[in-house]
Amino acid sequence: MAKPFTGYPLVIATGVSITTSGTSASTTLPNGADGTIPKYVRIAATAAAHVRFGKTSATAVVTDILIQPGDAQIVAVPGGTDTVAAIQNAAAGKVVVTPLENS
Repeated sequence: MAKPFTGYPLVIATGVSITTSGTSASTTLPNGADGTIPKYVRIAATAAAHVRFGKTSATAVVTDILIQPGDAQIVAVPGGTDTVAAIQNAAAGKVVVTPLENS
């Protein structure tokens, strides 16, 4: 089980954006300020989308975690993963994944 995120989340590094469609799209997870994969990320979407983490590659499907627009989630990054994928729920949009640091 992942350790809880404590303190206030700090955004020190740039995130990544995935344009969603009816086909899964993936990208490398953004590095944190120290140059490594972060332990936590904030995931936000402009339209409902499903997200999955993976090692080297990932393919999101509509049964993966649902991220609703206007409802960002702080998610623990599973150990050993370096990729994030997203697919639209009903309409195309963007998913933004931002690395977080503990305060």
